[in-house]
Amino acid sequence: MDTLEIVKYPDKFLRQPTKPVENINGDIQDLIENMAFTMYESSGAGLASIQVRCDKSIVVYDAFPTDQEKRSLQVIINPKIIASEGKVLSEKEGCLSVPDIRADVKRAAAVLVEGVDREGNPVRIERDDFLAVVLQHEIDHLNGTLFIDRISALKRNLYKKRIRKQLKQKK
Repeated sequence: MDTLEIVKYPDKFLRQPTKPVENINGDIQDLIENMAFTMYESSGAGLASIQVRCDKSIVVYDAFPTDQEKRSLQVIINPKIIASEGKVLSEKEGCLSVPDIRADVKRAAAVLVEGVDREGNPVRIERDDFLAVVLQHEIDHLNGTLFIDRISALKRNLYKKRIRKQLKQKK
């Protein structure tokens, strides 16, 4: 398995919406394996395909990415949030593509997500826990939305200013 390069903000690739997976073939299976490996190597709870420069609609996630005994890789292809309810504050949410910032993000408390698994079987997921937040975060990625789009304008602008300064110093 290969560790894939994670696309970092402000790369514009992260802003484009993904396309549905039409055919779950060997290339898609290999991508899923490499995405999972990359997610675990990076100690992330989820990874969307757009984060590894693939414009297909795929999410891998795990509630226990750092616990070898509890790990349980989950895959959803072409996921859509069908329903959501309630509100919760996701405290100190972070992202592998938006490094060096954690922030509180308002999310739905519960979600119903539909898609297909890696074999093409229909999947219906109802969550009202940590994975509800992970699914919302990763599906946002598939739609070209970053978690910093959901934080206060002040925090977002401070982060953008810091990134611009870092990029300028690298030149």
